[in-house]
Amino acid sequence: MGIFRAKQKYIARERVKQLISFAEKVFSKDPKLANHYIDLARRVAMKTRVRIPPELKKRFCKHCYVFLQPGVNCRVRTRNDKVVYYCLNCKEYMRFPFLKEKKLRKRKT
Repeated sequence: MGIFRAKQKYIARERVKQLISFAEKVFSKDPKLANHYIDLARRVAMKTRVRIPPELKKRFCKHCYVFLQPGVNCRVRTRNDKVVYYCLNCKEYMRFPFLKEKKLRKRKT
């Protein structure tokens, strides 16, 4: 990978992080704008073929691509070693394993 390509990917990653943080800040005032920021972040990531970091992937719905704010437009539960997000917009579930955290807890005890 050339220097230009690596720099382009770095800029794209930073831009994706920035857009998702903008969505967090503006969600309470204008949810449509927050959803637009999520859409832009996804497009930047797809165009430059950059992965969205896992901690940021949980901030939007995998089915309808809406910004998720727990307690406002999504429900968060734990079940069978998974964190389950339920989107109140499209009525779909997303399941994320939390095995790493559980293994760390077992090691400490």
